[in-house]
Parts: sequence; C-alpha cells; structure tokens
Amino acid sequence: MGLPKLFYSFRTRLLMVMALLLICTLGVQYYFGRTRSRERAIRVAGQEQALTASIALANESITSGKYMFELERARGKSLLEEQRGRVVNVLVVRDRDGRIEDSLDQDYMPETLESGEAHYYFISDADVRLPKLVDAGEATAGFKRLKPSLPTTTQPISGDPRTFAIPLQTEVGLVYVVIVLGTSPMGDSTFYDTLRPLLPTLAMMLVSTLAAAVLVWRFTRPLNELSRGAQRVAAGDFSFHVPGSERKDEVGRLAATFNEMIAQLGHMRELETKVQQAEQSAVIGRLASAIAHEIRNPLNYINLTLDHLRTSLAPNDPQKRALVEKLTLQLKAEVARINTRITEFLKYTRPANLDLKPLDLRATLRDALSMVEVQAAEIGVETRFEENGAVPEVLGDREALRSLFTNLIINGMHAMEGRGGSLTVSLSAEDGLARVRISDTGVGIDADHLPKIFEPYFSTKETGTGLGLAIAKKAVDEHDGSIRVESRPGEGTTFTVEIPIKEKGAGY
Repeated sequence: MGLPKLFYSFRTRLLMVMALLLICTLGVQYYFGRTRSRERAIRVAGQEQALTASIALANESITSGKYMFELERARGKSLLEEQRGRVVNVLVVRDRDGRIEDSLDQDYMPETLESGEAHYYFISDADVRLPKLVDAGEATAGFKRLKPSLPTTTQPISGDPRTFAIPLQTEVGLVYVVIVLGTSPMGDSTFYDTLRPLLPTLAMMLVSTLAAAVLVWRFTRPLNELSRGAQRVAAGDFSFHVPGSERKDEVGRLAATFNEMIAQLGHMRELETKVQQAEQSAVIGRLASAIAHEIRNPLNYINLTLDHLRTSLAPNDPQKRALVEKLTLQLKAEVARINTRITEFLKYTRPANLDLKPLDLRATLRDALSMVEVQAAEIGVETRFEENGAVPEVLGDREALRSLFTNLIINGMHAMEGRGGSLTVSLSAEDGLARVRISDTGVGIDADHLPKIFEPYFSTKETGTGLGLAIAKKAVDEHDGSIRVESRPGEGTTFTVEIPIKEKGAGY
C-alpha cells in the first residue's frame, strides 16, 4: 500500500486523530501540572517567608525587651499586613507556666490594670484559641504540656490553618515562639480549586468526544446511504447511485463498488427484459403464423364463396337481391376485419425488414390524411395539416411510416366519433429531429392508462387487440426515434413523434 493510499485510509486517519488527541491531552496536562507545581512552590515559599519573618520579629522582641507591636510601629508596617492571610498571630510564651509574654494580636497582649498590677494571658486559657499544632517531637513536647487540649498533626497540609511552636533558650529561661498561620489565599479549598485540575482533562475529553462524533458521523452517513441503497436494490430499483464514491478511503471504494454493482444489475435487468420480450415475441410469432395458416385459408374460401353468391346465385327479386347484397358485404367486411387483426399480429411479431430511403414527411403525412378525409367528413371531424418551416428529409421506410401515422390519425378520429371536433397534424424540425404532432379534441385518455398505452395487448376498446399503438412504437423505435403522448380527459390527446433528420452526404 503506497503512502498516498495509506494516508487516505480511514483507519490511518482515525489512528492519527487519536494520537494527536493523546499528545494534546498529555501536553495540556503537563502544562497545567507545571503551573500547579509553580503555584504550590510560590505558596510554600510565602509560608516559609512568613515563618522566617515571624521568628525574626519574636527574637528581636525577646532580645530588645520591647513588645512586638512597638517594633512594628518603629518599622512603620505590621507583619500581619505584609503576610495577610498567612500570619494570624505571633506569641512569646514562657515555658515555666505558659504565660504569654508578648503577642502581635493585641487581644492577648499583657495589660496594666487600674490597680497598677500587670495582667497576663496564659496559653492554657480557654479564650486562647489556636489551630492544630504541628507536632515536631521533642521540640514541641513542652508546649503540648502547656496546652494539652490543643489538637496536633504530624502531616500538615499546605494552606490549612496550623500552629508552630519553636523553643528558644533565653536569659530568662526557655520560651516558645508560637506562630499561628491562617489559610493561604492560594490554598483556599473552594469548589473551583477542587475542580480546576480536572478542567483540562474535561476539555480534552470534550474535544475528543466531538472529534469522535464527527468521525463517526462521516463514517456512518455513507453507510446509511448504502443501507438505503441496498433496500432500493432489493425492491428492484436500479436507477440511482449512492453518494460518497468520490471519497478515497474504504467507504469511498465501497460506494464505488456498490454503484458498479447497481449498474451491472440494471444492465442485467434490461437484458432479462429484452430476453423476455424476445421470448414473448417468438411465442406470439408462432401463434400468428399458426393463425395465418389455419384461419386465412378458410377466410379466403369464405370470401370467394360470398363473391360467388353475390354474382351467380343472387335472387331475381330486387328486394331479395338487395338483402343478399347487403348481407354478403357485411360478411366480407367481417372477413376483412379478421384479416386485419391477423396482419397486426404478423407485423408486431415478425422482425422488421425496412427499406430505408430519404423520405419527405410532408407527402407521407398528406397521404395518411387523404385516406381518412371521407370518413372524417362523415363523422363531423375537421382535419388540418400545418407545416412550421422547412423540414429536411428523414431516412425511413415509406410504408412503415405511412402505417404509423395512419394508425395515430385513425385513433384520433375514433376518440372524436359521435362528438365531432378537429384533428390537426403539424410538422416541424428542431435540434436535428423532425417532429410530427397529431392532436385531436376527443375524449382523451385517463391518467392511469397513459403509462400502459404502448404495451402490447393493452386496450380500452372492447373489440381492440391492443396492438395498434404497440406496432406504432415499434415502428418509431426501428427508425431510432421516439414517441410520447399528452392527454387530458375530456379535452383531447396529442401524440408527438420525433425522427432523426437525414444528415447531408449520408448514404443509405
């Protein structure tokens, strides 16, 4: 499989898309992981800075003998302001009895009463509330003794409130620098903070789902068309093509193969139809030949006998002679009608033996009209011939075309029998075709019958054989032409015959 063909493979493109999505997911996760790590590092560094500043401030207070608020006042800025959200309070606690010697939070600072006595707070007081103590083993054992009710933790979580107790040996003895850290602004455990690490993964999953949906839709849409196409083929419809054959992947090749199969099945159906028609024609041909052989000989004898009765055996009585004449002529007319039906059978079933010559359709149409002018006058039908411009010659068989147009004209007259009307034959040329239109103002043809009128043995007449229009269509097909019909019940019918015009210089 070459590189271009491999690239157009649906499986290859699907794998490439999935690999790209995987790379994007890993890249996004790596980027946001690095960002979160940097945020945590900044937060830890800030907390370390807060601890260092708190220890330094407490140590300066112990060594200088000044209160921490005095040192901050001299510096001009409070540690609580600088470390807002980190440092909640810094206390200096004496180890001997837990007395609070100093506090950044003035609520716990020593104060002078009205009596002049000094009042101190003790770390064990219930009013002194501290978060969990970070247990450092021996270093914090003494402080836990001072406030046994204080909960401890050995694994503090960055960002959570907690207490650090740092022992310092001073001139006045052991003291504890107690640093209270609050919730870090960057470590607030909100719903968004919990959800934020999942957002990149959620976004990539959403993109992956959308990409997969697009791929599935692009893949299944042609399959859906193929499924509907298979249903139409199963129903016997081969007059369509499924879309998607222009694609260069597996689905495109499947659609192209399916379309080729439809075309082959349609061709096979046409061949089967032609074979069935040929078999039907062969059967009808044998039947027509049998009819011609078995019936025409007796009919000829009957016809000759009727002529003999009229001439040799006619009564002398004028009235009886006239009656015999009338009856024998009626019998001869019926014999002639039977002969006509036999001729129609033979014309439809036997192979065409056309004598193709350059032919002027004007003369052929006028000849066909002249044959029915007397009958048309008797039933009150007006006939007209119209020619629209010069029409070149066609290559055709004179007798076959004259029979064709005569058949269509007679059908039009029968449609107007008993109601009168007009029958118009027009001749024109367009796009290399000679066009003949035969229009009547008769009863018209029902819409349900229109698709069937050229089928053999279909007839709306009680005495019709249904071969007239079938023979007409066969004659048109033999001349490489076409015939179509337009009709409205109660308004009339128009047959249009188109025959190719003879090219200049073409032989015959």
